[in-house]
Amino acid sequence: MIYILAALLPPLGLLLNGQPFSAIGSVVLIVLCLIFGWIFPVLFLVPSIHGVVAVHMKREKRRHQEIVDAIEKHGAPPPGWRP
Repeated sequence: MIYILAALLPPLGLLLNGQPFSAIGSVVLIVLCLIFGWIFPVLFLVPSIHGVVAVHMKREKRRHQEIVDAIEKHGAPPPGWRP
C-alpha cells in the first residue's frame, strides 16, 4: 500500500514511511519536473520513481536491521531466513 501511495503522492508516501528529508527532496523534484516536463515529458515520472525507490530502500534497510538484531540476540539467523 505504501508503494502505491509513494507512486501517486510521493511526498506523502515518503513522510508516512518516516523519510522527511526525502519528502522535501521529492517536492523539489516535483517542482523541477513540472517546469522542465513540458519540454521532456518523461520527466513527469521522475518524482514517482524516486518515491518508490526510496520507500523500497528504507524497507530493505529495516529488514536487514531486523536480521542483524536477531543474529546479535540469538547467535543465528531467524527461522526461515534464506541468504
